[in-house]
Amino acid sequence: MSPSLFDAMPVTWPEAIAPETFLIPNLAPGPDGLFLPVNSMVIRGREPVLVDTGAPVHRAQWLEKVFAVVEPEDVRWVFLSHDDGDHTGALFEVLERCPKATLVTNFFSVERLALEKPALPLSRMRWVEPGGSFDAGDRVLQLFRPPVFDGPTSRGLFDPKSGAMWIVDSFPCFTPGTLDADEMPQELLAQVMPALSSAVSPWHAWLEPASYRRHVDAVEAMGACTVASAHGPVLRGERLDDAFDRLRALAGKPITPTPGQELLDALLAPTLAEAG
Repeated sequence: MSPSLFDAMPVTWPEAIAPETFLIPNLAPGPDGLFLPVNSMVIRGREPVLVDTGAPVHRAQWLEKVFAVVEPEDVRWVFLSHDDGDHTGALFEVLERCPKATLVTNFFSVERLALEKPALPLSRMRWVEPGGSFDAGDRVLQLFRPPVFDGPTSRGLFDPKSGAMWIVDSFPCFTPGTLDADEMPQELLAQVMPALSSAVSPWHAWLEPASYRRHVDAVEAMGACTVASAHGPVLRGERLDDAFDRLRALAGKPITPTPGQELLDALLAPTLAEAG
């Protein structure tokens, strides 16, 4: 898609979703007038934390939004959930502008990023695995493996102090514009969230249901009150309960087909008609 399509997206602004916790939203084009969220998060406590760094296509507005919430020199931590491009878009700009920040990541992310980006400063890192944590001054943030992920380096983040959870690529869903699940049509959540979860993690078809459900149960039992994700709306209450139930139901289900050559032909048809 050309950058002009992204330039035409509705304007979004940082939104407080929990105490000292802000969603940093951006949107990408989706089907039928819908949009795909491309979110990250800021925890503005005693030692502020940036949670992921957005997509390259949103870099300028992402930096503007983040540093409207927190001053660069105050940032102490940058949590990188994994090494995909839509989570690392402003990583180097952040490390340059936030000289006091430590990058929380893991060995495998660093190895994978080394294949496509300049070397990251090892002296400014802390490698933390699922089940580990790091102390951000007035809160201890816990890492976990999310229930849905498209890369082996993925780690979620939970803040017991605020009850906010970053669940990375789990709970993806197109939106008509809102980033609050309570404001979205429930049939959209029921139909699209499982389909996009299948696209993100097609390995669900080979899961043993009881084992997978235990993992989903363990993530839910952490006790999050507010759950934000990179590509879906903010979930609370019944909407959050429903989302966890949809995840549990994925185990062993057939993979949801994604668009193929037919869609490509339809997209190319106007261009081919003009050329003819």
